[in-house]
Amino acid sequence: MEKIKNLADLRKMKEGMLGKMSLRENSNSSEAIIQIKVGMATSGIASGAKETMNYLITELDRRDIKALVMQVGDMGYCHSEPTIEVTIPGKEPVVFGKVDTVRAEEIIDKYIVKGELVEGILPANYRTI
Repeated sequence: MEKIKNLADLRKMKEGMLGKMSLRENSNSSEAIIQIKVGMATSGIASGAKETMNYLITELDRRDIKALVMQVGDMGYCHSEPTIEVTIPGKEPVVFGKVDTVRAEEIIDKYIVKGELVEGILPANYRTI
């Protein structure tokens, strides 16, 4: 976090935080933006889901990709933790397994930005969580 040296720095920080908060508050209309659900049950957390979620939030923000990243409970894929479900507007949700920061980078680059499928997709046994 940058040090605040003057009032302009504080205002800049406030604007950035308000933008992030509005994305969370407008999650009722989340069908219009990319949604990423991170499995944060005990097995997910033990496998590194917190690091994955933090990386996703930071990297998407750095790239200025509007996405709603949220934590959810158990997705039922304990053998493939950490797991994430990515829903791009107009497409069916896709669940990825064993998503560490390296895999998260690949998912952002190839699936979210370019629309290409990547390895590690888990078969769907439900519509969405």
